[in-house]
Amino acid sequence: MMLPSRTALFSLFILSLLTGILPPTAVTATGTTTTTTIGFTYSAAVDNSPPPEHVVTALQSLNIPAVRLLNPSPTLIRAFSYSNISLLLTVPNYLVGAFAANRSAATLWVYNNVLPFHPRARISLISVGSDVISSTGGPGVSDPTTALVPAMQNLHHALIDLGIRTVSVSTTFSFINVITTAFPQSSAEFQEPVNSLVIRPVLEFLEETNSSLLMNVYPYNVYRLHGEIPISFALFQEGPFNFRDDVVTGVRYHNLFDMMVDSVIAAMAVSGYENVPLILTETGWPSNDEHMNAEESQMYAEKYLQGLISHLKSGLGTPLRKEGAAQAYIYQLFDGPESNSKKNNLSSDGGETVHQYWGVMYHNMTMKYNIKFDNAHQISTMLGLLVPSIYFLWLLYHFFFCLFGLDLMID
Repeated sequence: MMLPSRTALFSLFILSLLTGILPPTAVTATGTTTTTTIGFTYSAAVDNSPPPEHVVTALQSLNIPAVRLLNPSPTLIRAFSYSNISLLLTVPNYLVGAFAANRSAATLWVYNNVLPFHPRARISLISVGSDVISSTGGPGVSDPTTALVPAMQNLHHALIDLGIRTVSVSTTFSFINVITTAFPQSSAEFQEPVNSLVIRPVLEFLEETNSSLLMNVYPYNVYRLHGEIPISFALFQEGPFNFRDDVVTGVRYHNLFDMMVDSVIAAMAVSGYENVPLILTETGWPSNDEHMNAEESQMYAEKYLQGLISHLKSGLGTPLRKEGAAQAYIYQLFDGPESNSKKNNLSSDGGETVHQYWGVMYHNMTMKYNIKFDNAHQISTMLGLLVPSIYFLWLLYHFFFCLFGLDLMID
């Protein structure tokens, strides 16, 4: 029987010790996890916004793989050509009625905003409106909810007629406007009559066309509306008592974000469409809050964004959907003129509309927050641990083999 060489014994010895020192991901190169694609919402309509070409360069330098365009235009879409950044385009709400009434309106929009740039610009999905159920719907539309699904169908057929089969069609909802309750999450349902009239037909269309449900999810909203929620629970902070249990299923949650996402998943299951992929089109935290001072507000925003990114990149998903959301878009790239009510239907104590700022980047292209979008800092930390550890292990190996009188020469 052939005995293993001393080189093999040494390798096994080192590996066994490394396994106890480094985290599993450091010694397992073949394991795979599903992580959520993280992108930004970008509106070129923001005052003093830099040229789109400069924005694209900045996004590429940050290795941002996806962008949601709120106000797409041919000039804006052209700037993303050959950038390898995936684009989610949003059709303005005022066009929903026209799309529903006449397919030619949808076809004209595709001619102007998709056909000239596809596939050089990686347009992957188009949202027909955003939170249409709470909007006026545009000219000639008394009830925008009745026009939504026909508009989506006409846009889908317009794309197919023009030979574009790789661009999906969906529409965007807001969590706070469609979910009955977030507690407990397993009991969440879509609100009626919107569920029967709009959401269920939308889900049926999404399943038939292999598209995704789009949802705006803001833990900030729920935190503001429910004073019993600890701020640390909303900001992904760890703590011995920083958890909540679903009283129905017993599932334990360690952050508010997962609870809200699973509320959507549970509502989809109640409607019979639990397998439709989920994309989070908006999430974020404002850098100014009327109930906090400026420094505290910005600190909370930074903690939320870094916690969100780290959580999504962990590949842990949520208790009800292990793969998590397919994509998540941080709202937004630059501060804009939008009011607080647009994002969370909240107002100040005096009843006045509060203007808040959700941007993560200043107009001079510098970051507002010290947040990391990749795992480079984790790799650096791991290497800092690995180098002295290897030296220590070599000394230990030298002592071990000398003690037993073994030859130190390695084959």
